[in-house]
Amino acid sequence: MRAVVLLSGGLDSATVLAMAREQGRECHALSLRYGQRHAAELQAAARVASLLGAARHEIVDLDLSRFGGSALTDASIAVPERPGEPGAIPVTYVPARNTIMLSIALGWAEVLDAREIHFGANAIDYSGYPDCRPEYVAAFERVANLATRAGVEGRRLRVVAPIIDMTKAAIIREGLRLGLDYSITVSCYQADDEGRACGHCDACRIRRDGFTAAGVADPTRYRRPSGPNV
Repeated sequence: MRAVVLLSGGLDSATVLAMAREQGRECHALSLRYGQRHAAELQAAARVASLLGAARHEIVDLDLSRFGGSALTDASIAVPERPGEPGAIPVTYVPARNTIMLSIALGWAEVLDAREIHFGANAIDYSGYPDCRPEYVAAFERVANLATRAGVEGRRLRVVAPIIDMTKAAIIREGLRLGLDYSITVSCYQADDEGRACGHCDACRIRRDGFTAAGVADPTRYRRPSGPNV
């Protein structure tokens, strides 16, 4: 069975690709150059797609920085380095990003006659993004089957979010079981040109805490050789 896998180059999406491959899917990886702060995550996505044997890897250009509205796409908005208020949606939320990405994945899936789209939404260890919730995933799947020729003709498409209810530690353990080398992934919101993490942003904090909770060494490359807390 063919599947389109959204691949950001981060820890979660790399794990999702490894899981889909283990399930015997013919994986077509999709990444977006959407005006994010750095290209390091796309370089990581290319490494992950190659090492995990994706049948094809496409990087689509769609510049959301023209709209701004997020610390990840607007240089005038600083990436926060302290946890936000509980329950508040942080400024790193990119308006409608997952809906845009899934829509592009849906178009490619229909062309490929792929029956599944896999992506790394997570509703446990995440930053409060509304488009990472189970009800959102279910709603998009309904739209996908209402809005496509494939769905109308009975070739139903599934939106698969296999890590949505897993802690970061559980995700890491699953990836290690599958032989995934997390040192090739980039999760940091403001990584440098070499892919080294800042160690301070929300993505770095969640990732680092996940490795600690999993009881395994953190392979992340940080900008400072003595670690993220310097």
